[in-house]
Formats: sequence, structure tokens, C-alpha cells
Amino acid sequence: MKVRITEYLEIDLDHEKWTCQRCDHALISARENYKKGCVVAERPLEEIHPSMVEGQGYSFSPDPDYCRILEFYCPECGVMIENEYLPPGHPITHDVELDVDLLKKRHGRG
Repeated sequence: MKVRITEYLEIDLDHEKWTCQRCDHALISARENYKKGCVVAERPLEEIHPSMVEGQGYSFSPDPDYCRILEFYCPECGVMIENEYLPPGHPITHDVELDVDLLKKRHGRG
């Protein structure tokens, strides 16, 4: 049995795996951070945020010394599952942590 968690992320309760909702690829154990099972790309800020204000000798866009953009993709179909802005050197966040045992119990699987 699968339970949808986000737009492109599901949990397979029978196998205790994070899966891609789009292609059904198993990413990693549901007891771990799903992002560890994804392909990670760091995107240059200039590609995502081109200069917004120009003139008077300056331009405004996020400073790469203070911000980086990480994108998390399904390794099978390539759909972007998540993205996040982090300070350089900051570890990847663990934004979805589920009580797998309780979830299984609620869905009659445990």
C-alpha cells in the first residue's frame, strides 16, 4: 500500500520505502531522509535568479556567498521532487520524517 506524502513523493508501507509518485521508483528506506535517495544538483543562483534591478552601478540578486540552491530529482524518471535554499556548508535538511510504524498501524499494515 502506498500513501502520497507530497506531489511527487509516496511511502510504500509494505516495503517501507520512499517512492517516486510519477514512476514508482524506490528511492530509499522510509526510515531515512528521502533526499539521500535522490540525484542532487546544485544550481547557480544566476540561472534561477537573474539580476532583478540594474542601474546606478549595482544589480540585485541573491548572494552566492550566503545562499545555494539544491534540487532533488528521481534517479529513474528525472522529476524534481524537491528543492531548497541553504547557506553554503549547511547540511541537507530532513524536512519529512514520518513515524513509519504508526503510519503502518493506521493503514492496517502493522
